[in-house]
Amino acid sequence: MKNNILIKAMVLLTFVFLSCEKNDDATSIDNQAEIQQLTQLVTTGAWRITSFIDSGNDDTSDFSGYGFSFNSDGMLIAENGSATVNGTWSITDDSNSSSDDSSNDDSSDDIDFNLFFAEPASFNELSEDWEIVSRSDVKISLIHVSGGNGGTDTLTFEKN
Repeated sequence: MKNNILIKAMVLLTFVFLSCEKNDDATSIDNQAEIQQLTQLVTTGAWRITSFIDSGNDDTSDFSGYGFSFNSDGMLIAENGSATVNGTWSITDDSNSSSDDSSNDDSSDDIDFNLFFAEPASFNELSEDWEIVSRSDVKISLIHVSGGNGGTDTLTFEKN
């Protein structure tokens, strides 16, 4: 009799632990679909920066006249007719990171829009793992909160 109760308890505990994992898998699948949609969106056509606020300072003019091309190979090219600046980009799922807030069910909070430019300095300011605030077929709004000084940066791309 005692063995029968012990076996039932173990089966119940196993069921409870396995059912907890189900939500994480669904979020991961949802994030992958969102990442595919975003990747397809940004790799189609050229984009421009219509707003860049760096810790309260409007630095949008640093990117005036530049068109941004997000290539499917991860290359990011900014051109203004006389200058070309090369960088990289990616969209990643950070839902498994230690900073994940499992009480937040908004899967877009778990997707990072990553930009990297080594130089010049003004473009290096864009090098962050941005959170997606909103997106449409012609506009993507991003935000980054600095871990060091707590400053907030916002970045908006619009399709040309």
